[in-house]
Amino acid sequence: MPAQLITGLEEGEGAGYALICGDPARVPKIASKLSGPSKVRNTREFNIMAGTLEGSRVLVASTGIGGPSAAVLVEELANTGTDTLIRIGTSGGIADGLTKGDMVISTGALRRDGTSASYVPEYFPALAHHEIVAALVESAGRSGRNFQVGLSLSVDGFYSENRVISTGVLGSMSHNGFMLPSSRDSLLDAKEMGVKNIEMELGTVLTLTTLWGLRGGGICLVSDVAPWHPTESIMDPEEGMEACIDTAVDALRSVIAADAPARSGRAPTRT
Repeated sequence: MPAQLITGLEEGEGAGYALICGDPARVPKIASKLSGPSKVRNTREFNIMAGTLEGSRVLVASTGIGGPSAAVLVEELANTGTDTLIRIGTSGGIADGLTKGDMVISTGALRRDGTSASYVPEYFPALAHHEIVAALVESAGRSGRNFQVGLSLSVDGFYSENRVISTGVLGSMSHNGFMLPSSRDSLLDAKEMGVKNIEMELGTVLTLTTLWGLRGGGICLVSDVAPWHPTESIMDPEEGMEACIDTAVDALRSVIAADAPARSGRAPTRT
């Protein structure tokens, strides 16, 4: 197998399991939870490390921001043997009852991004795999932290899709307050549809894992509330992310342990 076009991953450098995140600087923090973490590749926004968990090789890799680069990473991880991916990220909490420092486990994504649409039509579902969701829920329950489970809104535009409340008025976060009147209530619409949080990668990640029969899922820290507005809640972002990482690693540990009787060096085909 030739080296992958963008990440440079070569045959033998892949793994059946992967923990992925947006920020390249978060990769060593996640990898430190594994045994024997080591550098694999570091190019562009793709920082890739490897370690072992429950005796299995696990990659930890960053996607950068948004769907296009997330798709590159998922494509090249899949090409090199990954069949199970968990995204660890940050997000804006939309649902009632969520505040900074809470966690959201995604069952699927409302796709309002362009990358997933380059693969499949709008009616194709981006679903988290039930085994990953169950493992994350069990792990989050053990953490003692507040969390919710449900749909995530996945978008391309950080500034264009977010909203801010100032003096009781819903406004744009984009330059000079640019916002089309037709999109003013987009976050309120998402909330009405039961969406829990807003982020920028799961629409792509879960579309591809669903499309290819892989196991995908995601857990995100609520790093702020959406629409953005002043709150009295104070959160240590590093402490919050540490808890999110620990929850994902603990969940993956459970998945690997459950896989052990059936996995014999090569990942089985998922349905």
